[in-house]
Amino acid sequence: MQKMRAAPFCAAVDWGTSSFRAWLLSADGTVLSERRAADGLSQIAPGSFELVLEGHLAEFGAPADLPVVVCGMAGARQGWIEAPYAATPARFPDLAAEALRVPGLDREVRILPGVAQRDPQRPDVMRGEETQLAGLGVEGDALACLPGTHSKWAAIEAGALARFSTFMTGELFDLLARTSILRHSLGGDLHVSPDDETFLSAVREARADPGRWTGRLFGLRAGDLLGLQAPQTRAPWLSGSLIGIEIAGGLALHPQAREIALVASGRLADLYAGAFEACGLAHRRIDAETAVRAGLLTAARHFWPARAEASL
Repeated sequence: MQKMRAAPFCAAVDWGTSSFRAWLLSADGTVLSERRAADGLSQIAPGSFELVLEGHLAEFGAPADLPVVVCGMAGARQGWIEAPYAATPARFPDLAAEALRVPGLDREVRILPGVAQRDPQRPDVMRGEETQLAGLGVEGDALACLPGTHSKWAAIEAGALARFSTFMTGELFDLLARTSILRHSLGGDLHVSPDDETFLSAVREARADPGRWTGRLFGLRAGDLLGLQAPQTRAPWLSGSLIGIEIAGGLALHPQAREIALVASGRLADLYAGAFEACGLAHRRIDAETAVRAGLLTAARHFWPARAEASL
C-alpha cells in the first residue's frame, strides 16, 4: 500500500540577491518539493516579487491558501517590502514576532527581519543569516561562521545573537584576482583545493600575523615578475591569506569558544573546514540549507500554530 504524501503546511523561501530557493514543507519539516532559480533581487524587475513567487508556487501545485514565510533580501529596502532590522542582542524566538506581513495579497506572506548591530564603532547588518542561526537551535553560547561573498561570524550568548562581524572575503578575492594588478599574475584558473599546502600554509601565517598581510600582497606580483613563485601557488596563497585574516578577526568575537559552528555547503564548507583544521580549530559542519529551512520552519510554526497542529 502506497504511503500517503504529507499535507503541505507552508512554503519556505530564502530570497537572496542572486538566487531564489523555495521549499514546500510539511509541519514536521519534511521537504515535499523544492524550487531553485536565478530569481534573486538583482535579476527581477521592481514590483514583480508577487508574480515571481506565485509562478514558483504554481509549479509546486500549492493551494491558494498556503502561507509563505520568507527570509533574505526580499525584506531589504530595494526588495519587496522593507522589513526593519531587529537590534542586537537579538533573541531568535523574537525575530518571528517582528516579521512583516506583505499587504494587499490574497495569500498570507510573512517576511522575516534582518538584524542590525547599531554600534557606531562597529555597525553591521545581516539578512538571511539570522534565519540560519535561528535554525541551529542554540540555547547557550556558540560561535558561528557563515562563509560567503560576505562572510558572517556571529557570537551567540544565552541563546541570543549578541554581536557579529561581516568579512568581505569572497568579494575581496574576486576584486583582487580579476580587477587589480594581481590579475596579470593570477591568470584565469582561480580554483583552490581545500588540501592545497600553499593554501593551508597561507591560512596559518595570516591568522598568526594578520597585520603583515597587506605588506606581503604585492609579493604575488613581484614573485611573478622575478620568477620566484610557481603560477599554481598564487590563487591558493591569496585565498588562504584572506581566509586566515578572517579567522583571526572572527575568533576575536568569542575568544572562549571551544568549537566553531561552520554553517556552509559545498565547496565553501570544504575550504573553511580545511582552513580550520590547518589552524587546529575544533568545528562542526552544519549544512546551510538545512539550517535556513529549520529557521524558516520555526518561524512558520510561530505564525500559524493551529495550522501546524492540524497538519501533523
